[in-house]
Amino acid sequence: MKDNKIRLQKALSESGTCSRRKAEELIAEGRVRVNGRIAQIGDKVDPVRDKIVVSGKRVIAVKEKVYIMLHKPRGFVTTMNDEQDRKCVASLVEDVGTRVFPVGRLDRNSEGLLIMTNDGNFANKLTHPSSHVNKTYRVTVNGEVDDEMVNRLATGIMLDGKMTLPCDVFVIDRKADRTVMIFTIHEGRNRQIRRMCEAVGLSVIRLKRTEIAGVKLGMLPQGKWRPLNEREMRHLTGISSSKGVIND
Repeated sequence: MKDNKIRLQKALSESGTCSRRKAEELIAEGRVRVNGRIAQIGDKVDPVRDKIVVSGKRVIAVKEKVYIMLHKPRGFVTTMNDEQDRKCVASLVEDVGTRVFPVGRLDRNSEGLLIMTNDGNFANKLTHPSSHVNKTYRVTVNGEVDDEMVNRLATGIMLDGKMTLPCDVFVIDRKADRTVMIFTIHEGRNRQIRRMCEAVGLSVIRLKRTEIAGVKLGMLPQGKWRPLNEREMRHLTGISSSKGVIND
């Protein structure tokens, strides 16, 4: 009989429960049980046959990997549930047919492209700091933006004692009371663009993510989702095909 056992950390990552590093922490803290027994670092499991429980919740093995894009509206938090009873993106993807979770985040007041999946390894790779995935945003701010401001934003801003990486910033529309800019950044710190703008005296009115690693939001309506196609998956992973992806 074929041995389908893999390391417990990998099983938790592939299920979308957490990253492998976080899985090791949970195991070390005694919060993971396999078939009723407290798990140990180095344990191997069969994700389908074994009963894996993390902090009292059963881990469900992923049978078919799903990759979608969602047009997140403003006012929704990028979580699957919220203790403060705020609107969550989970309510927008209830009809996907399986549980999916967000890859990365968009803050509550931001909108635009959000990738969701049930593939933990894919999510970890896409969000790992070493990946430097390009993300493009359309940003509207109060007032006028001069060349010095643009240069400062593009060169780098000190946040939390560390400079942001150089990024692409350019103005696409100027009006008396507001300016529209395009940002392409290669990292994902918490509320990064809003804080960068604040650092040069600008207040963000609207922030919309329009593209991730060559995958564009396009005309997808707010609050709606669709599967990623094979071409888009190649942009995100470099692979020519992927199980569960719906083609063009």
